[in-house]
Amino acid sequence: MYVYGKNVAKELNSKIEKAYVVNNFKDKELLKKINAPIVFVDKKKLDSMVDGVHQGIVLKIADYEYKDISEISSDIIVILDHLEDPHNLGAIIRTCEAAGINDIILPKDRSVQVNSTVMKTSAGCLDRVNLYQVTNLVQAITYLKKQGFWIIGTDMEGTDYKKLDYKGKIAIIIGNEGNGMSRLVKESCDFIASIPMYGKVNSLNASVAAGIILFEARR
Repeated sequence: MYVYGKNVAKELNSKIEKAYVVNNFKDKELLKKINAPIVFVDKKKLDSMVDGVHQGIVLKIADYEYKDISEISSDIIVILDHLEDPHNLGAIIRTCEAAGINDIILPKDRSVQVNSTVMKTSAGCLDRVNLYQVTNLVQAITYLKKQGFWIIGTDMEGTDYKKLDYKGKIAIIIGNEGNGMSRLVKESCDFIASIPMYGKVNSLNASVAAGIILFEARR
């Protein structure tokens, strides 16, 4: 997998297999810290390798390895119900890391997966958060319930998120950017959390909504 950006290079130094660097790269100190082969190329080559602002450096690393759901040991986890935007996934990873929430579950199919955009948006936090890939979210929720988790979904129609009890083992579900939670996932929830809207906008970006509820749960 190819990832890019100076901050990513600093965070993933030990995992870099090869670095592709623009010929006139200015940050010599960063290059000294890269313990991998460095290939100098022109900007056009880097532009063709990734779709984003690479800051003159593209890195080859191993593909991300997802963990198995049986390895979860945290009391607060996040479930992403078929998110599609890699920027949202990256932002939610950053939010989870900032809130001290280390485990995120996402489906294998019809969902964004870890790619270079996710890696860049998460600003290296992906290395400190565990991602679990499952084939069926409803089955995963059933498994979590057997492990003692309460399932809290998010939707416009529900209980004010500040009035819910977040004690004990909880899994918080963030729905798809356009459609929210799928019907079967919503029906599997024990509670539905809603963020009151006071303006003309009737919904929030998935990563923003996640930030509000996750920090309330942590508090």
